[in-house]
Amino acid sequence: MTLDRRSFLRTATAASAATAGGALFALTGPGGAATALAAPGGFPDYRYVRTLLTADQLAYNPTGEIIFPCVRGVYDRLNAPLGRYYLYYAPHDKPGGICLAYGDSLEGPFTEYPCNPIVSRDWAPHYSVSHVSSPHVMWHAQRRELWLYFHGENNTTRLARSTDGIRFGYDKTVLTTAMLPKGTAESSYARVFPYDLPGRGARYVMVFMRRHSTEDHRDIGWGWSADGRDWEFDQEPLIHHADVGAANLSGPHLLERNGRTYVVYHTDKESGGDIRITEVGADFSRRDHLGVFYDSGTAPPESGRAAAPAFGTDRGVPYMIYEAGDRLAGSIAVARG
Repeated sequence: MTLDRRSFLRTATAASAATAGGALFALTGPGGAATALAAPGGFPDYRYVRTLLTADQLAYNPTGEIIFPCVRGVYDRLNAPLGRYYLYYAPHDKPGGICLAYGDSLEGPFTEYPCNPIVSRDWAPHYSVSHVSSPHVMWHAQRRELWLYFHGENNTTRLARSTDGIRFGYDKTVLTTAMLPKGTAESSYARVFPYDLPGRGARYVMVFMRRHSTEDHRDIGWGWSADGRDWEFDQEPLIHHADVGAANLSGPHLLERNGRTYVVYHTDKESGGDIRITEVGADFSRRDHLGVFYDSGTAPPESGRAAAPAFGTDRGVPYMIYEAGDRLAGSIAVARG
């Protein structure tokens, strides 16, 4: 089933709650008033608010570009954090580097951590690569740690762990192309979420971008794990580019609402440059492509491309933090639901 966004907007009227990034948040406005729900799946109709970070404003700016934001509320999890929220991001091109900014509101401002990058492309004796990028940080409630998943090179996803969100200890490699069908060339841009799959004995799910060496197309893959460290992966794509009429898909994120499970992801600019949504079902066996979740604007800073969404709430208000603008030439922006 495919829903045109405008058709959905004419019919969507329900209010609900949603789960994003492993943290439950209610879709309510200031004072607890329910917000209007308009996007597919009954999610908020997010609207651009402001730009949070641009590469030319940063002290650590080796390549003039930044990508893949991930925001985490740390005010109730860490002792004496630098701010209420930690925003992780990275350049992609060589040398990359996992970076941190902090702030007291999801609408900003965010302050660049003065000792970026907090994770670099050389980490002896664990690895030495051309670049590291695409940080995704998950709060591991049982261990009371922040777990950082990141790639470097594009065929390898790694895990590091921290008790303060700044100083990380290396753990292990969690995904490589060797764990996928022969000929897979890329397995990166991963995000990991607490999610129970009793039938697979799993408590965590990973969604990521994958590409086969014989194709110039990118799909969304997925895997499951009992502990967030050792993983099994579906050998077939979770979402195939051709099934949604796009050339390339990337930047997936898991969302839940009222017991229903969705994955949002972005398309390349040539395929619309928007963020789309697919319902995958509680056991990831469903494939209902619901259309456009967030339609990028033509004016700057989006300029026809919105990508790599991450989600959070600030005092009950839902937000989406995302890449705005051309790939490797954009900024980090925030939209409010």
